[in-house]
Amino acid sequence: MTREAANPMPCSSDIESAAKVEAKRIAASFASIDTFVFDLDNTLYPASSDLWPEIDDRITLFMIRLFGLDSLSLRALQKHYYLRYGTTLRGLMTEHGVDAEVYLSYVHDIDRSSLAPDHTLAAAIAALPGRKLILTNGSRDHALKTARQLGIDHLFEDVFDIIAADFIAKPDEGAYARFFDKHAVEPRRAALFEDIARNLVVPHLRGMTTVLVTPPKGEEREREAWELSHGAEPHVDFVAENLAAFLESIPSR
Repeated sequence: MTREAANPMPCSSDIESAAKVEAKRIAASFASIDTFVFDLDNTLYPASSDLWPEIDDRITLFMIRLFGLDSLSLRALQKHYYLRYGTTLRGLMTEHGVDAEVYLSYVHDIDRSSLAPDHTLAAAIAALPGRKLILTNGSRDHALKTARQLGIDHLFEDVFDIIAADFIAKPDEGAYARFFDKHAVEPRRAALFEDIARNLVVPHLRGMTTVLVTPPKGEEREREAWELSHGAEPHVDFVAENLAAFLESIPSR
């Protein structure tokens, strides 16, 4: 038996059938959703953008100025804090008493001009039948400047940032509890769009519909091993390689 015979390519009717099944699943899952929550970095803008690498480099530079060590050693410490605390900032605050305002101002002082306004995404978000909020481990200022550069800042009711979370970062349950309370979000009527799978665990347990936003194949940037996911985890309801296209697939009401 040939390889082609053993592994036949799906025919067009199979693909169409699968697409219809997925469309029905999306329609059913989002039928009662009235609050749409978006992570910012590598979610509302593509992971192929140079914004997050810029921020990542600024974090390393901040730590070099703080500790005076070589960048290789500090990169390892930076990622250790990121994994353990959810953000490098939380680790630096907890273990070294770093001033959060100084840190956030420094690491988010980046050039956003490489981001072009995303009119397709803007139209897709505007068409969603409900409230739209940003939930980020970054700062409100960074979120607003970035959303403004994308041409979508006017579409969001508010930004819930790391300061509003009292510096408790995703994926800690406390970050989501503060978010739900502050914005009167009913988790079972809300959906979260996020690029890191572990940040969807608590929302899924609380009843949110969860969507993992992944880069298209071939456009992935280097990431930590624990950040990588293809969406097979039980706490991921849907996977979106193209955020705007996925949002367009949600039926209007």
